[in-house]
Amino acid sequence: PSWGATGLGRMFSSEFGGQIAWLLPAALALGVIGLVLRGRAPRTDGRRASYLVWGLWLVVTMAVFSFSQGIIHPYYSVALAPAIGALVGSGTVALWARRGSAWVAGVLALTVGGTAGWAFVLLGRSPAFVPWLRWVVLVVGLVAAVALVAVSVLPRRLLVVVAAAALLAGLAGPTAYALQTTVTAHQGSLPSAGPTVPGGSGFGGGGPRGGRGGLAQGTPPGALLGGAGQGAFGPGPAPGGAGGRAGGGMGGLLNGSTPNAGLTAALHADASSFTWVAATTGSNNASGYQLATGDPVMAIGGFNGSDPSPTLEQFQQHVADREIHYYIASQGFGGGQNTSGTATQISTWVQRSFTATTVGGVTLYDLTVPTR
Repeated sequence: PSWGATGLGRMFSSEFGGQIAWLLPAALALGVIGLVLRGRAPRTDGRRASYLVWGLWLVVTMAVFSFSQGIIHPYYSVALAPAIGALVGSGTVALWARRGSAWVAGVLALTVGGTAGWAFVLLGRSPAFVPWLRWVVLVVGLVAAVALVAVSVLPRRLLVVVAAAALLAGLAGPTAYALQTTVTAHQGSLPSAGPTVPGGSGFGGGGPRGGRGGLAQGTPPGALLGGAGQGAFGPGPAPGGAGGRAGGGMGGLLNGSTPNAGLTAALHADASSFTWVAATTGSNNASGYQLATGDPVMAIGGFNGSDPSPTLEQFQQHVADREIHYYIASQGFGGGQNTSGTATQISTWVQRSFTATTVGGVTLYDLTVPTR
């Protein structure tokens, strides 16, 4: 239950809606209409095959995310984006090409009007974020929808204006979210798009969006297009808190390590002589060291240290072959609390067999100089 309610409405909820659902209703509708328009095409028709491929991608992936129980994050929904883009693009082109038909014009009008109305709802979930935009989207979208009903009799110049208005109504909301995300600094492993949405946990840190507080950090509220938009994550926790960026660059489950210059220099020294300049538990702990040095760092136990790879015997053989220079002791969430027995065995063996030293606030073990 801590990962949110399941069901058909999940992708439209406060948690997921602003991340992926702007054009989701339109994609579902246009996919069905596209198949209807290709109903009498030959069995080998490529366009119908395209609607089937993208439509099944969308429906199956949406169903998996909607009904899955257990760990799920809103950014997973990016897997729906290619199918949504394909169906909206191809469906819109197909309908526009047949706009002389009264029922096709009606479908176009309903799709544009419905998309604008849904964008109005989504933008309303963050009322402090560019508050005038939702009204512009709604008015322009409804005007465009009314005009599309009579699209077959409109002069050519006016058609261009109506088409542009329909595109504006459909894309203004997600574009504003994209711009806000682009200009807001992010940290951690759980990205979210757009401003803070009350009721949308996002599992991305403190503040209204980050109901799990302390898992990632963001930046203070910022403004976009004259509106008071908030950072995508909200304020982060204090340094050294649970899941925060621990002192000395040890990182945690959701934040990468941040080594200082002294530690970076120590790791990088004689790097060409080793396959890995260091090994540490968890991929996020390893990531910061690797990014800072530009050299390979072994992530013991995979993402959070829970995978039994490498085994103790394999690790010992790497050390015997002088393939790993340092072992970096891990601390914090994911650095010792969620590790597998294998990662713990490796840590215990290193502590018993090598001498610890501290560099840049981080405990290192030089694996080339055993104590016994």
